Amino acid sequence: MFDRLYSGTGAFDIVGKRKRWYLIFGGLLLICIASISIRWFNLGIDFEGGTKIQLPAAAASGQITTERVEQVFTSTLNKEPASVQSVGTGANATIQIKSEALTVEQVRQVKAALFEQLRPQPPGGTASVAQISDSAVSGSWGGEISRQALIALGVFLVLVTIFLALYFEKWMAISALIALLHDIIVTAGVYSLIGFEVSPATVIGLLTILGFSLYDTVVVFDKVKENTRGILGLTRRTYAEAANLALNQTLMRSINTALIALLPVIGLLAVGVGLLGVGTLQDLALVQLTGMLVAILSSIYLATPMLVDFKLTEPKFKQQADRVAQRRANQARRTEAAAAANADGELDLSDDDALGAELRREKAMAVASSIPGRIPKASDARRKPAGKPSGKKRR
Repeated sequence: MFDRLYSGTGAFDIVGKRKRWYLIFGGLLLICIASISIRWFNLGIDFEGGTKIQLPAAAASGQITTERVEQVFTSTLNKEPASVQSVGTGANATIQIKSEALTVEQVRQVKAALFEQLRPQPPGGTASVAQISDSAVSGSWGGEISRQALIALGVFLVLVTIFLALYFEKWMAISALIALLHDIIVTAGVYSLIGFEVSPATVIGLLTILGFSLYDTVVVFDKVKENTRGILGLTRRTYAEAANLALNQTLMRSINTALIALLPVIGLLAVGVGLLGVGTLQDLALVQLTGMLVAILSSIYLATPMLVDFKLTEPKFKQQADRVAQRRANQARRTEAAAAANADGELDLSDDDALGAELRREKAMAVASSIPGRIPKASDARRKPAGKPSGKKRR
């Protein structure tokens, strides 16, 4: 299997099985759209507004855990907070509580309970209620971030469409944009299905995957463009086969690029969340990891197969595919006839196969070109032919 990956000889029939990929990706897309329509998103406090309470993670009795803080909050107000996160490390570590909007009395109760049960105390300071701060968060800030992100997305799509249409062609541009929209919808749908909290960092991370989604698609399309140059005048392979060969030739590169791109994101998720406990890094890494995985699959199994189907809507590519099929059918019939004649001992060596004649001509030309021609030397021009009179009379 690995030999076939590295050789890139077209052993993996990805384009030929494109109907299977359409069903898989189409089903996933429908599930994600249905989830977004029904369940919507688990919007964070920055989008819906609420209250944020922050306290030092250190105490006289030791380090305060997020689980303990959540227990105190829930037992005090009889409802769970939206999120409890540990931010920072060492002496500067803090714990942030985000919840729906609380009244002044509820905030006072929570702060008093946290102080009495946990006694947060920063290094060098004294334990007091003043060490626990609170603030009201407006949902307008998250909405502004979303509006700016949508504007950036629109500008990005317009510029990318113009570039792809000029550098490649319209069908490549359309296929790449469909794959890109698929990546955005599926990534958002995964957040809706699993219930990941959507924060401004999530929106920013979603924008960062757009370039990666197009990168691998453009690489494959460039190879498709190279393999299909002048294909309408040839009958060796169809456009679909040439595109499938391009996918195989760039498949190992796509896998390597994906691994190199995913390793830093996984490291960001593991180190940022597991060691540093930073919630913003978690939101950013989660959306990047999800989006990159979806983009890798769509660039291989969706973009190029769609390009092939769009191309085959043009009559000239259909006619070229028919010519290839006709030539192969004729060659198969002649091969069967030759085999039957050989079995009967009546092998006919006459060959009217255009392909065979063409191959022999190419072989003859290759042999002729491999024999260097003799360039006459200047001395040969002055050399007198043997056996001819010099023009002088003998005495």
